[in-house]
Amino acid sequence: MAEWIAKTPLSGQEPVVLAGVALAEVDLGQITSLAPYAGQENALAAVLKPLGLCFPAPNGVSAAGAVRLVWTGRGQAFLIGAAPGAWGDFAALTDQSDGWASLSVTGVGAADVLARLVPLDLRAMPVDTVARSSLGHMPMILLRVADGFTVMVFRSMARTAWHEIATVMKMQAARKALLC
Repeated sequence: MAEWIAKTPLSGQEPVVLAGVALAEVDLGQITSLAPYAGQENALAAVLKPLGLCFPAPNGVSAAGAVRLVWTGRGQAFLIGAAPGAWGDFAALTDQSDGWASLSVTGVGAADVLARLVPLDLRAMPVDTVARSSLGHMPMILLRVADGFTVMVFRSMARTAWHEIATVMKMQAARKALLC
């Protein structure tokens, strides 16, 4: 009988570091979509409060340690880094862990690299905020973190996203080499 081996979307892909920018796969752990039922927002808030979390406002992130609740759309957030409690009475819960790939783009030029692919002003994006946008032609969730960005794309698009970002990193590094 065949034995299944769990692999990350970019299993075996080595990090890329060029001109002060690093691209690496990130394992965010469990990702659960959380969508409060109509009229249950206050009950869900009461459950989240002892955990140090609150349902995030649009483009917001609520964090308590390594656990984050990330806004992903109207009335929806992703719980990242922890399993949900017995919240089924208050919200629709869906395990999204295997459906997403996460990449970190960090370093001084991270915003410059992503600016070639993302139609947002990334320099104006504050830390601990999130945006739904596109990376080239791919839908994505973009989280601003202290040292750069976490890019979440559908698992099926992981290698394409990696290729697109790595290509821009190579172009930026070549441009910097010519200027020095």
